[in-house]
Amino acid sequence: MVGSRFWVVLAALSGFLCVAIGAMGSHSLPDRLAKQGFTEGEVTKKLGQCEIGVKYQAYHSLAILALGISPAIRQRKAWKTACGMFLAGMLLFSGGLYSMVFLNQIGHWSIVPAGGSLLMLGWLILAIGTIFPDKSVATTGILGS
Repeated sequence: MVGSRFWVVLAALSGFLCVAIGAMGSHSLPDRLAKQGFTEGEVTKKLGQCEIGVKYQAYHSLAILALGISPAIRQRKAWKTACGMFLAGMLLFSGGLYSMVFLNQIGHWSIVPAGGSLLMLGWLILAIGTIFPDKSVATTGILGS
């Protein structure tokens, strides 16, 4: 079973990657893309894609961290599922954008939208799991009612 330590470590590593990719995107990426022959408009578009990928990864890393440090995650299956959706969504959404920016390719056009759908699904699962908590949580009083 995946415990809260796993989610905290995952969030921390993902946060580290956000800072590293964001720094690369703002410092070395513009020159690197220009040297590869991309036009100014293409460079601007790729920088925007990188920034969106970093932002969404950062937001969802923080969400995973918040859920991971909550004692209630041990009893709330929906919260663990939401974390899994956030992880998969970040890999597909942000990873797909990074692939377009850094490799100038993407495995399939649907990777980024599929990742976005998983991120939205994670938020929906989190909301539903909070409104209708597991019975074990409601009876202990942890964030119940």
